Amino acid sequence: MGIIDEVSTLGHLVDGRIVRNDALFQIVSPSSGEIVAMCPHATVELLDEAMTAAKRAQPQWYAFGQAARQKVIGQMSNALVAHLDEIVAISALEKGAVGAAAEAYAAPVFMAHLATTDIHVDVLEDTPERTVTVVRKPVGVVAAISPWNAPILIMCEKIASALLVGNTVVAKPSPFTPLATLALGRIWQDIVPPGVLNIVAGGNDLGAQMVTHRVTRMISFTGSVAAGRQIAAAAAPSLKNLVLELGGNDAAIVLPDVDVETVAEAVFNAAFLMSGQVCAAIKRLYVHASIYHDMIDALVRRADAAVPAPETSGGTFGPLTTRPQYDRVRMLLADALSQGARAVTGGAQPASRGYFIAPTILTDVRAGMKVVDEEQFGPVLPVMSFRDIDEAIEAANATEYGLCGSIWTADIETGAALAARLDCGTAWVNNHAEVAPHVPFGGTKSSGIGRNCGTPGIDGYAELQTRYVYKSADRVNAQ
Repeated sequence: MGIIDEVSTLGHLVDGRIVRNDALFQIVSPSSGEIVAMCPHATVELLDEAMTAAKRAQPQWYAFGQAARQKVIGQMSNALVAHLDEIVAISALEKGAVGAAAEAYAAPVFMAHLATTDIHVDVLEDTPERTVTVVRKPVGVVAAISPWNAPILIMCEKIASALLVGNTVVAKPSPFTPLATLALGRIWQDIVPPGVLNIVAGGNDLGAQMVTHRVTRMISFTGSVAAGRQIAAAAAPSLKNLVLELGGNDAAIVLPDVDVETVAEAVFNAAFLMSGQVCAAIKRLYVHASIYHDMIDALVRRADAAVPAPETSGGTFGPLTTRPQYDRVRMLLADALSQGARAVTGGAQPASRGYFIAPTILTDVRAGMKVVDEEQFGPVLPVMSFRDIDEAIEAANATEYGLCGSIWTADIETGAALAARLDCGTAWVNNHAEVAPHVPFGGTKSSGIGRNCGTPGIDGYAELQTRYVYKSADRVNAQ
């Protein structure tokens, strides 16, 4: 069976059953701009069924106990490993490049970590008279909504974190990249008890219905700042719990003591990973004036060596995943160029079909230009020079975003001190765009609420309950 025939059989996972309804929407390949598949769109009635199943299954799922839940998550991870080639092929079809689909390889690693992670209990007091502890209890039904740039890794982390605590899940992938996530539902259908995990596909209207649904007690969302604000507003009337990992406009600051070639290689990779479509990618680069031109030259050489990579061939950079994002990046480029910015390389679409934009290095850019002030989420890197480090730190922090940032220097002590001054959720010294399942990740300001991964990530899917246990009935009798 070919990949197109394979995706034509995919359906929603609802209460342990695969359901393929008649309402369909188009899936377009970003590398060609052509329709490559049709995906079923869940109805309101099917969503209600999924929510009802999740609510019904939740008490028993929590009662299974931590060890049983960990075992299921481990089995899910193993099943994903066994089907990785299939998942990557489907993901490459809908994302437009094999490189873009490579994030799927990290997903079972994150799940395997959670399968061996114990839920923490805080012991605040343990005296002959009493114990005082803080325990993690499930929230209930979690609506998990993933983006189109890393749908498998992000969704798997959400699902495994929620299930570990004892929640049940109704998950929805982006309408631009739903197929690989639906394939996960088919892989896990016989592993997860009915109703514990439900996966439905559909547009933004379906996501809005999930957010406001009476059964939903928590929304875990990764996506744009604008969408995150809408979700927070919609969740407010019923005070649903939220974990929001939103956009970033990450700044990297390069000090004059670095080896330019070494840092240029690392910075280029962190800026143009997945064609810049990574929330934690470098979006703004500040380079000390004494090495500015050398850094530009080194970045340009790497950009000029890049080769388009559609899903069926080699190459080093893929297309923008969606047509709206392709149009937005081209708008940001045109706006910057109209204000005096210079594209020293890139800036034009290569001779290829689809949503390709070559890696683009911009000079003569400044604050006030949209390409500097806003998140590009594409293969465009504005590079600015500085002489005073305090001014560079101020410029890095002068944004509504606060996801990540980095300092690049040979002086580690200075680098650590400067990283502490960055107003963001993750700060690196001599690295950028690194994530790990045991390390909390999230943002400040408009970049989000809460954290994913690590102990704080688990806490985000839990209600904290304080327990006082008195060890003698004499105290009760005395009262």
